Amino acid sequence: MIIDCHGHYTTAPPALEAWRKQQVAALSDPGTTAPVRADLRISDDELRETIEANQLRLMDERGIDVTIFSPRASFMAHHIGGFETSAEWASICNELCYRISTLYPERFVPAAMLPQSPGVDPATCIPELTRCVEEYGAVALNLNPDPSGGHWTAPPLTDRHWYPIYEKMVEYDVPAMVHVSTSVNPAFHTTGAHYLNADTTAFMQLVQGDLFADFPTLKLIIPHGGGAVPYHWGRFRGLAMALGKPELEEHVLNNVFFDTCVYHQPGSDLLFDVIPARNILFASEMIGAVRSVDPRTGHYFDDTRRYAEASPKLTADDWAAIRETNARTVYPRLDALLKEQGR
Repeated sequence: MIIDCHGHYTTAPPALEAWRKQQVAALSDPGTTAPVRADLRISDDELRETIEANQLRLMDERGIDVTIFSPRASFMAHHIGGFETSAEWASICNELCYRISTLYPERFVPAAMLPQSPGVDPATCIPELTRCVEEYGAVALNLNPDPSGGHWTAPPLTDRHWYPIYEKMVEYDVPAMVHVSTSVNPAFHTTGAHYLNADTTAFMQLVQGDLFADFPTLKLIIPHGGGAVPYHWGRFRGLAMALGKPELEEHVLNNVFFDTCVYHQPGSDLLFDVIPARNILFASEMIGAVRSVDPRTGHYFDDTRRYAEASPKLTADDWAAIRETNARTVYPRLDALLKEQGR
């Protein structure tokens, strides 16, 4: 089985974006009426059309069995409005991913978007997280370390500011993918800079702190291959030593994992060579930041299975762990669901 741990609903019907635009416009234009939830009408047939022609088609073509599916990351946009705005938006987006999982229960499993907002206590996210886990069967959540949209006003992930979310994650035994959203800082392109900056920044925050002493069972996934982390592993080891921390394998790698959203063979090989196989999860992020065909290979950039299967750095056991076993360990609720389905 191949489990893709990083999928977003990037192909949602146009009505979703139209509803969101009206919600955003109403925040600054008194002449615009704020939409209500009942205004958004998306049928099951519309959901099927968007999924079967896109994610499901590519999953079938690439032999991917299951995708952990969350709302579109760039659409989270936690910097817009306040908590009430984010709460309504997160609820709507999470419900759509849940509906996809009910239409295709053996192919998609939901992960929750949180209603984060700059300067707002993360404890306000707990009701939505609880609802998604208990009612929707969410097996994970996305945690945005920078709700400000590229200005980095939030405390580091090791700060007690985040503890209410971590406490609930430990209670439910669900991991979080540390994933930022849209950048409104013109210095940082959203997917080419802000995402990769955030991946690198999150890892260094974890190196600097001692979060896992307080939460020894907490699990965090750093996407996009970890940003610059594998490439600069020696730098991070040296910095950990300078900070008086244990070796990275002991300090963070019992709790931190990396996905395979790296879109060329040399980069994937580097990831597989530097990071232990037990800390890598298969992922593609299709249909996401890079949607085109690589003219050098004739294959889609985000067809990450090809890189893993062609890599001389992986043994057969490594690949088996990366494509399935590790995900079952990191996402216990996913493992339980698969077992219920006889898989």
